[in-house]
Amino acid sequence: MGPQQDRSMANGTAARKEAKVVLVHYRECQRNHAASIGGYAVDGCREFMASGAEGTAAALMCAACGCHRSFHRREVELDCDCSSTTSG
Repeated sequence: MGPQQDRSMANGTAARKEAKVVLVHYRECQRNHAASIGGYAVDGCREFMASGAEGTAAALMCAACGCHRSFHRREVELDCDCSSTTSG
């Protein structure tokens, strides 16, 4: 298989996408504020709220706790197409 060819077929079978991401939520903050002293303490922020408009740097900072979005637990809602199309 050359570098120019389509790699969507692995082992002679077409790759199927059975689930697609519908919506992503960022929930409670999991940042450990006491890590520098060897403890464990979270701030109690329950859900990420963007500080700025979408596409700006402020959109990645939480308005409630001031943490970056990556500290918040990511929750993904999936839309599952569970219909089986195998032939036997």
